Parts: sequence; C-alpha cells; structure tokens
Amino acid sequence: MRWNLKPKPDQVLVQKLQSELKVDTLIATLLVQRGITTFEEARLFFRPSLDDLHDPYLMKDMDKAVGRIETALANEEKILVFGDYDVDGTTAVSLVSSYLKNYSPNIATYIPDRYNEGYGISYLGIDYAEDNEFTLIIALDCGIKSIDHITYANQKNIDFIICDHHRPGDELPAAVAVLDPKRKDCTYPYDELCGCGIGFKLIQALAKNQGEGITTLLPYLDLVATAIAADIVPMTGENRVLAKFGLEIINSTPRPGIKALIQNIKKTKLTITDVVFVIAPRINAAGRIKHGNEAVALLTEYNLEQAAEFASEIEKHNTERKDLDKNITEEALSQIINNNETERFSTVVYQEDWHKGVIGIVASRLTETYYRPTIVFTKSGDKLAASARSVKDFDVYNALENCAKHLEQFGGHMYAAGMTLKEENYEAFKAAFEETVRKSIHPDLLIPEISIDLEINFSDISPKFIRLLNQFEPFGPENMTPVFLSKNVYDTGYAKPLGQKDEHLKLFVKQNDSEGYGAIGFGLGAKINEVKNQKRFDMLYCIDENEFNGSVTIQLRMKDLQN
Repeated sequence: MRWNLKPKPDQVLVQKLQSELKVDTLIATLLVQRGITTFEEARLFFRPSLDDLHDPYLMKDMDKAVGRIETALANEEKILVFGDYDVDGTTAVSLVSSYLKNYSPNIATYIPDRYNEGYGISYLGIDYAEDNEFTLIIALDCGIKSIDHITYANQKNIDFIICDHHRPGDELPAAVAVLDPKRKDCTYPYDELCGCGIGFKLIQALAKNQGEGITTLLPYLDLVATAIAADIVPMTGENRVLAKFGLEIINSTPRPGIKALIQNIKKTKLTITDVVFVIAPRINAAGRIKHGNEAVALLTEYNLEQAAEFASEIEKHNTERKDLDKNITEEALSQIINNNETERFSTVVYQEDWHKGVIGIVASRLTETYYRPTIVFTKSGDKLAASARSVKDFDVYNALENCAKHLEQFGGHMYAAGMTLKEENYEAFKAAFEETVRKSIHPDLLIPEISIDLEINFSDISPKFIRLLNQFEPFGPENMTPVFLSKNVYDTGYAKPLGQKDEHLKLFVKQNDSEGYGAIGFGLGAKINEVKNQKRFDMLYCIDENEFNGSVTIQLRMKDLQN
C-alpha cells in the first residue's frame, strides 16, 4: 500500500480563510484542499441552499423540451419515459414519470432488458412505443450517442427528448431536444449532474413554468440523492445541494419504496455511505437478476404494504446477486492461479456460464485481490460480453481503443467500460490488452494508494473539530471523507482480531498520554503482530461517530498502519 500525503496548500490562502471563518488551521487546510478559498465559497459549502440551484433554462434545449412536453400534455398524447436499468436510470424514470402523472394519465415507463436489449435506447423499445401509440419518448441517462435509434424513431413519427450526462460524440442525435451539460454548445454552469439530476432539472423547468416553487419538488429528492450516491459523480456544486436535501428526505419522509428498503437499518440518521451500500445495491439487483421494471415499480409505489412486498422480492434478488458474485469471484480467482497469471499486468478472465448481471461487480472484486486493470467476460448470445474496471489514474478506455480491432463494440470511461467480441477473437484480445497495459502503465499504479489529507495528533480531535468535520458531509468524489495520519501511536493491550477468519483488527489506541480511542481496521487482521506489546506504529484513519443505545462515541476507522 502506497501512502501519499497531499502537499500542503498555499499557507496565505489557509491563513486568510482561517481568519475569515474563525476556524482552526486544520479545518481551513481541509477546505483549501477542496478548492474552497473564500468566505462565500465556504458559505455555499457549509450551508447548501435550494436557492443555490441554477435556473434550469440555462441548459441548452430546455425550452424546447418543456415546450414539447407541454404540447403533449395539452393534446393528451401518450408519453413513454425510458431509462437504463441501473440505479441512475431507474431513479430518473421513477422521478420523471411520477411527476408527469400529476398532469396526465397517459404516462408509461420502459426499462430495456439487460440481456435481450442491452444498455441504452433499443429498437425493441421504439417498436413498443409505436405498437402502443406513444408519440413522445423521454430518454433518461442514455441516448446521447443513439444517432441511428433516433433516426429510426423519427421515421415512425415518434419524437425524442434526450436527458443524458455522458460525453457526446461528434454528432448529436436528431431529437426534439438534447439536454446534456457536456454538449460543447451548452453553457450550463454545472456539468457533473447524473442522469437523474438531468431529469430533476427537467421537472424543475416544468414546475417553474407552472409557477411552482422549488420546495414543491422536495419529495423527489430522495431519488436524486440515491442516484448521485450510486453513480459516483462529484459531490460538488448542485450535486452537493441535491444530495444534502435528498438525504434529509430519506431520513424524514422517504417515499414508501425507499422506506421499505431501509426499515431494517437500526440507525437514527442515514449517510451517503448507507445509500451507497444499502439502498443502491438493492435497486441495482432488480436489473441485474430479474428486470429493472421491478425497481421502478418499487420506487413509484405509494402504498406502503405493496412497497414492502416489492422490497421483499428485491431483497431476494440482492441475496441471489451476492451469492453469484461470491461464487463467480472464487471461480475467477482460481482461473487466474491455474493459468499461472498472478504476475501479469492485467486480469482478463472468461467463463461462458457466468451471470452477465454481476460481471462488473466481479471485476471490481478481482481488482481488490490483484490490483490491476481487470476484464471479466461471459457468453451473451453468440458473442462474449465483458465489464472492465481500472485502477487509480489508469485509463482503461484508452487501452481498449488500442485493442479495438479485436472488439465488436465498446464504450465507457476512464475507470469502467463494457465491450463485446467474437469468441474466436478472445485470446488475441487478451494478449493485446496485456501488452497494451504492460507498455503503458507506470509500475506505481499497480500498488494501491491511500491519499492522506493531513497529519494530526490525537490531541487535535476535539468536539468542535468533529462538529465541523460533520458539516463537510455529504461526502463523495472531490469531497471524500478526510483521511488522517497520526504517528507514533500504540495499542493499550486491547488488540484482537475480529471476523470469521480473523480478517479484521480491533484496537484501543493512544498517542503519548492523549485520550484513547477505539479503532477498527477492516481487512487489517494480518497486521496484529505489528501492534502487540505496545509497539509504536503510524496509522491512517477516518474519524467516525458510533451510535449505540443512544450514546455517541468516537471511533477511528483504520485504513492502514505500519511500524
């Protein structure tokens, strides 16, 4: 594990901010590291407000989108709300369809089948719209590169509004409106929204035209916060505002579907981490194991009893997903060992009966064992389909471009991608990918890195410090939970392993004669000998608050330690 202590930011900026905010140097340093250098930026950061949201009509084509929807509603046209089968897509479809149903009964939803149709807009979906007399399709979280599909729909007199957040190609689809802040000709002030976030801007624009204030849209923000957390978009700007208020809805008045998913969590206040690890995987499980329609049914159900039934079914899918994920990961790890591939620069594995719905998760699991770019293939019809995952700072999409001659198609971004190829090209692709990675990856990138915000002493951990740290939430990319380094600490004799295989480590640590803290290190059980007999060590950790029986205690969540 590589430890990388962030360089100290400009001390003049730190001192200026410290003086303006009347906070200590550590808090001011953490803020400047996050690009917050003025009193006004700090106000926006610590006190996000719905008033900080941008006017949705600043987005290119928003007026066209609203105009077309209002015409459809006035003429009682049938509108099909179409979206991808993952969390971002299903929450976006649930949000836009449930909003439009306030104005028309002629609203239906469509989620493509992961196995028969694949990702994005499908010809089957357009045919379904034609067969059922839909004249407008609103596509969410997909469509920005669906040039041929939109042409096909236009030939059938079906209009499209595209709401996407992925990077466009050189040509835009011939839709009535294309809402995507990443369009080169779009000057919208914030371009890191997720698909559900774009859907929210659309209903915000519709509501504004109806003379409704932003507060009328608060009940939809539980969906937006869930998508922001699941899609791992930057926790900055509008995302931060939407996530904060969405979390408040999740914790106070969530929709019945989300309430049913979280009813067994014994916590008084859920965080973004809970959304990522509890809510999102269950919503995703529907599309992975059965069909994304089940997620939309859950998220748009207003009867709590019915929602509980849907949630129970989705819980079964999630259990099945976990079993598949575990078994396939074990088979893949065995394959790597049996093929003498433990020392390669990349991992590429294939088995024809692996479940297509979990190969992305398996690719992530394999990178936890062998930290290197990883691709997991399975059979899909007469082709092989795969999911790729990368390691920090290595662009797997670029690597795939170098091997494109072996592939049928591929798409994605720096850290994750999908692809298909003919079975007879598998070995040639595998060799080409290994060669590309070997030539282009810096050896350091094959060692996991922990980025450290600050070195602090235990004496710095005061109630005020923790109170201010809590106001840094919600955490996410570009505003990650701070990681601290404390040196020369020791366990007071409490050290013990935890877990079925002693894989975790529990300590009670002190530094000099400071106050002691309970500390837990997940996956650090093997390091128990490094902390026995009050040996001194350096420790990386995040500061958590543990709630038990109504009392709150500080717990240090260890990321790594070394003597």
